Amino acid sequence: MQKDSSIFVAGHRGLVGSALVRTLKYQGFTNVITRNRSELDLENQAAVEAFFKKEKPDYVFLSAAKVGGIYANNTYPADFAYSNMQIQCNVVHSSYKHKVKKLLFLGSSCIYPKFAPQPMNESSLLSGPLEETNKAYALAKIAGIIMCQSYNRQYETNFISVMPTNLYGPADNYHGQNSHVLPALIRRFHEAKINNASEVAIWGTGSAFREFLYSDDLADACIYLMQHYDDSEIVNIGSGDEISIKNLAYFVKEAVGFTGDITFDTSKPDGTPRKLLDCSKIHGLGWKHRISMREGLTMAYSDFVKRWDAGEIK
Repeated sequence: MQKDSSIFVAGHRGLVGSALVRTLKYQGFTNVITRNRSELDLENQAAVEAFFKKEKPDYVFLSAAKVGGIYANNTYPADFAYSNMQIQCNVVHSSYKHKVKKLLFLGSSCIYPKFAPQPMNESSLLSGPLEETNKAYALAKIAGIIMCQSYNRQYETNFISVMPTNLYGPADNYHGQNSHVLPALIRRFHEAKINNASEVAIWGTGSAFREFLYSDDLADACIYLMQHYDDSEIVNIGSGDEISIKNLAYFVKEAVGFTGDITFDTSKPDGTPRKLLDCSKIHGLGWKHRISMREGLTMAYSDFVKRWDAGEIK
């Protein structure tokens, strides 16, 4: 990518998309194209086709997606399957038709089997059954990967796919029911703090392990791969560090400043027992994360408080 290349970031208001826009501009890219949902519905094939025909972007970061935590994925599987496959099909096909030089597709670590060997290597894809609670979302993302690989094989496009670990950072989703585990914990502990609650209840036993990456680190990795990687095979992006949900809860409790107790509701599911990515491929390409969990959580909570005080979080 050149500094004046035309770069379309699909989903620029989300956690990943906003980090991509922020990082691209910080690195000196001057022609970043964005559209909000009212301007461009990515689920509308005709609208996406018209946009690509008019704007003709050189590069595309496909970060737009319908996302959520265990509750949302388990409750609305049809919505997750339909929306994500519509977005992917429309953007990937229009990128091919209008000769986009390169597209980067954002997948998810949930594409890997529930009991994949840990840490999860890229070769684990399609090697076993998926976690039931987010199977619809995972299958939609797997379809996106196969679609990119198929266009590369049939049309000689340059579409790459990356699999990020669990993410957090500015512009995260803090919805009371539909958010991922870390932003959900930030909100719960903050609400407990301001309401002087005596305890916070956490879903599950707390024994599951998760890996987290700050969103700006992911954006930096995606831009790096857009400039240094040209292969159809997927690439994991993570920190290489993992933490139990129990320890994460105490970590967030400390960052927020909540002084009450933590209880664990063992009647609720834990989800996948462990999700640690093997990041040896991207490390071998010359990229590693820079933002520590403590530094990232401090910045994420600061962003949360700012948005909470402004009434942006409902």
